[in-house]
Amino acid sequence: MSDLNIEALFALAAAPPLDCAVDRFYFCRHGQTAGNFSRTFQPPDIALNETGRAQAARAGEMLRRVDFREIFCSDYRRAHETGLTIAEVTGKPLTLHEGLRERFFGDFIGTSSVNLDWAAHPPNGESLEQFVVRTKAALAEILGAAGEPPLIVAHGGTLRVLVAALGATVEEEARQNATPLSIERGPDGWNISLL
Repeated sequence: MSDLNIEALFALAAAPPLDCAVDRFYFCRHGQTAGNFSRTFQPPDIALNETGRAQAARAGEMLRRVDFREIFCSDYRRAHETGLTIAEVTGKPLTLHEGLRERFFGDFIGTSSVNLDWAAHPPNGESLEQFVVRTKAALAEILGAAGEPPLIVAHGGTLRVLVAALGATVEEEARQNATPLSIERGPDGWNISLL
């Protein structure tokens, strides 16, 4: 199982790079859903499964010791549930942001996402370019504000765009559900590490 044409996503997201006013921030993908488990394209309203709820609670506990100002969260249900759990544990405010949504796969929803072709334009869904432009605009808005570091709670596709737009790299382990990441600017560029 592998993603096809992932280089097309990286190329679109890489130029221009994100201009960040913060030197550090945090990211957490949503907890697991039935669609993640079965590898299918998911609708916006799919909920976390039991594993995903436990993962979100664990992520909240890990983030309790981290100093961040606010949670910016996709309004898709799986991310929103994850963000609410983290907010309850950490006591931090949560703001929903439509720009952080996962790519909308239209007529592909409910079908297998094994060997996802990022370059394919799903009927009644978002093109790759539309998804990247929307996502980068949201990230630029959130990360362009100076001050204490934010936490972004979103999706695997969001993380892929973010990594490319920062010119960073990320290990497979860091792309797993509800894995809090620390993202920090260093002398040689952006570094992504597990909390």
